[in-house]
Amino acid sequence: MKVLITGITGFAGSHLAEYILNTHPEVEVYGIVRWRSRLENITSIQDRIYLLEADLKDITSLRSVLAHAKPDWVFHLAAQSFVPTSWKCPAETFATNALGQINLFEALLSLKLNPKIHVAGSSEEYGQVYESEIPMKETNPLRPLSPYAVSKVTQDLLAYQYFRSYGLRTVRTRGFNHTGPRRGEVFVTSTIAKQLAEIEKGKREAVLRVGNLEAKRDFTDVRDMVRGYWLALEKGEEGEVYNIGSGRAYSIREVLDILLSLARVKVKIEVDPERLRPSDVPILLADVTKFRRLTQWEPKIPFEQTLRDLLNYWRERV
Repeated sequence: MKVLITGITGFAGSHLAEYILNTHPEVEVYGIVRWRSRLENITSIQDRIYLLEADLKDITSLRSVLAHAKPDWVFHLAAQSFVPTSWKCPAETFATNALGQINLFEALLSLKLNPKIHVAGSSEEYGQVYESEIPMKETNPLRPLSPYAVSKVTQDLLAYQYFRSYGLRTVRTRGFNHTGPRRGEVFVTSTIAKQLAEIEKGKREAVLRVGNLEAKRDFTDVRDMVRGYWLALEKGEEGEVYNIGSGRAYSIREVLDILLSLARVKVKIEVDPERLRPSDVPILLADVTKFRRLTQWEPKIPFEQTLRDLLNYWRERV
């Protein structure tokens, strides 16, 4: 069996590759990289995977790597995934996320390949959610509140449309917030953890800069999330969409308090206006009944352990 991962050098992609190698050693793992991709997330497994150079925005390169790999499954994780960047670079976000996915699908169709395809959506697709709609089911209206969220809605609906129109075997997930070791430093849990690690090492003054502390998010450990991605293709119904999340929402203030309890220093907290968004989603909380009923998946790693592992990741690196 051959599996292809787009975004294999990223946060979730690298953890997914590790999960597959550790639990399904009979599977051949292929990954798409760009010439400028940073490979530190996959250094420990690089000799166990096959890396192929391509770019989602270049369909010729996609055809070439797909013809070579002929994958049975595709995990499509590559994306511009940082919400604030989508405000500054909306066209680039769409080019990577929406047009990149069209190129992937069209390349598969032109080669007459029909692997089962996982499309990694986002809880940000739900956007503006009313109190009566919490926790969010897959049937909830999509009211995206950022260019990133709109791009993920586009990916979601394109996956459905290509399934209906061409029979592409797509399975969509709407992953709620996930974190853990290797989380990019621009994301909230990671930026707090990195600042704390720098303060502990004396590389930064004892002032922690934060954004909106009142937003509530449904956090899952990335290692549990990628296990969910695997199950989505193993057991998921083609053409369907599934929420994956813990079913519990933490305010960013609660996240901050847990990380502070794990830190070895006392700090002053300051709100940084640069970290505030033009519009923010007040709460994201998953109803995962549909996915759990299908797969029996549930998170195994406690949230405090996730944050401890993340903080230790940064302690080793600053």
